[in-house]
Amino acid sequence: MTETTQAESVPAATKTVTAEPVVDPEEEDGPLTTFSGDGQYLVGEDIKPGTYKTAGADGSNCYWARLKNASGELTAIIANGNVQGQTRVAVKKGEFFETNGCQDWKRVA
Repeated sequence: MTETTQAESVPAATKTVTAEPVVDPEEEDGPLTTFSGDGQYLVGEDIKPGTYKTAGADGSNCYWARLKNASGELTAIIANGNVQGQTRVAVKKGEFFETNGCQDWKRVA
């Protein structure tokens, strides 16, 4: 006679693992790398530091300025320009960047 025994079932141990989400660096919250040609932006808070390029005027004239502060005083101007065509401007953290009448600015470096 042959006797068959059935093995007792033991539940397998389980471990819950939570995966960290993969974040696309271009979709992270934070300062912009592309922005409108009209406005005043704080570098490091509103826009990332770096070099930005515009295709030029969005009409008759494109004005840009790098500023020490947002006081509106002439003494706040670090550098500025009026351009018709393509131009690049490098901005540093803590400065303000003002633009008026320009096409969108895009970070290139």
